[in-house]
Amino acid sequence: MIIRRTRLRVAQPKSAFAEGNARWTNLDLDPVPHHRRKWGALSFVAYWISDAFNSATWQFASSIIAVGLSWRESLAIVAISFFIISFVIAANGAVGAIYHIPFPVIARASWGFWGSYVAIISRVILAIFWFAIQNVNGGNAVRCMIGAIWPSFLTLKNDIPEDQGITTAGMVGYLIFFIVQFPFLCIHPNKVRWLFIAKSIIVPIAWLAILVWAFVAEGGGAMFNQKPTVSGSKYSWLFLANMTSVLGNYATLSVNQSDFSRYSRVSPKWQLLYIPMLPIVFTFISFIGIAASSAGQARYGGDIPWDPIVLISHWTSRACRFFAAFSFALASLGVNISANSISAANDLTALAPQYINLRRGQIICAMLSWCLVPWKILASAGSFLNFMSAYAIFLGPIGAIMLWDFWLVKQRKYDTLALYQPSNPTYRYSAWGINWRALAAFLVGVAPNLPVWVAVGVCRHEYRLYRSVALVPGAGELD
Repeated sequence: MIIRRTRLRVAQPKSAFAEGNARWTNLDLDPVPHHRRKWGALSFVAYWISDAFNSATWQFASSIIAVGLSWRESLAIVAISFFIISFVIAANGAVGAIYHIPFPVIARASWGFWGSYVAIISRVILAIFWFAIQNVNGGNAVRCMIGAIWPSFLTLKNDIPEDQGITTAGMVGYLIFFIVQFPFLCIHPNKVRWLFIAKSIIVPIAWLAILVWAFVAEGGGAMFNQKPTVSGSKYSWLFLANMTSVLGNYATLSVNQSDFSRYSRVSPKWQLLYIPMLPIVFTFISFIGIAASSAGQARYGGDIPWDPIVLISHWTSRACRFFAAFSFALASLGVNISANSISAANDLTALAPQYINLRRGQIICAMLSWCLVPWKILASAGSFLNFMSAYAIFLGPIGAIMLWDFWLVKQRKYDTLALYQPSNPTYRYSAWGINWRALAAFLVGVAPNLPVWVAVGVCRHEYRLYRSVALVPGAGELD
């Protein structure tokens, strides 16, 4: 059966932006009209609380403490890092809140129409990769939930080869999480904000309960008495390396904030709320992870249970195991949408707006995630996980170029209509549709870090600028 291409095309309503211009836009890439701007201040607060409460943030401090710093330094690193990146997030978010356009369209202003593909492709690769990894985290939480109801499930006969890095029980959990998550991928970002609001209420309550348990059960454990095991120049290098690692892990979200702020119905000044909020929220969650893991080691012995699912699995109360695991499954679901699927969908839509919209883009992202075989990556390819974590070196220059272009070069003024007209000389820059200055700046920013990026795939080095913090299997989030 031959499927006609016209049947696959996305509907193109008449507008000043989309009419006769299907190569560069569709309804989901057009500026958001006034009646579709549904996100208020509460929605953005819930969005970031939702994104912050995830397994990666829980384990941020683990890799920092593991290299020889104390819990105090680890929390200081998280706080300083998110204070710095909050300015980037707020500044990029303000652009979306002012012009109500997504990241791929904003990128045209600084990169040119064809040059913007450098930024778009760089981001979509990372978004799909972390979507796949986060599915494994969610699947592990579902496996723990099922095991709390039917303990025999955890001893289910394994028919999957050991070298695949997943058991039959793990695959069942992964598949259930994927199926439950799938309908949420079909919901428009304007409506999915209710998921973030629900998660921002349910998950913090559950994690606060875990924090209370940590101090009631073991007084927080012995880790709070731990001193740094390094000093001098090594201490300074480790502090800097870990700080830039935390920054690198949120490079994607610092770039894609406009994908959500474009739906704002409040003043762009509300984006400034992130500057005090993000350091406080992320530092507090890292503190919960330290306290709970330390208490877990004191009570159950053995290695420190940095992975929250491992910690929960030790609990004797099946009800507590179920609801705690549910909170982590919900955390994975929320962050997979807020940080990964919608970002990938916007990028895929920009690559082929005639055939892809946000809904199709999220579905394509979900299907491609299977091709990455993420459970095997987590189980047997730690160096590749570090390699992809360090991939953020590409997004740092991209975000800097876009910030510099809007706030300084263009003096906070964009011609919105010209961003959808490739024939308009305003953002064409050259006959090739590429801003060569942006490309040169990008190469200058990336080139010094390329040897480091390649090295991450084969070895670890304490002085590496973008060393991954995702040292614990399942800790990685992004995007």
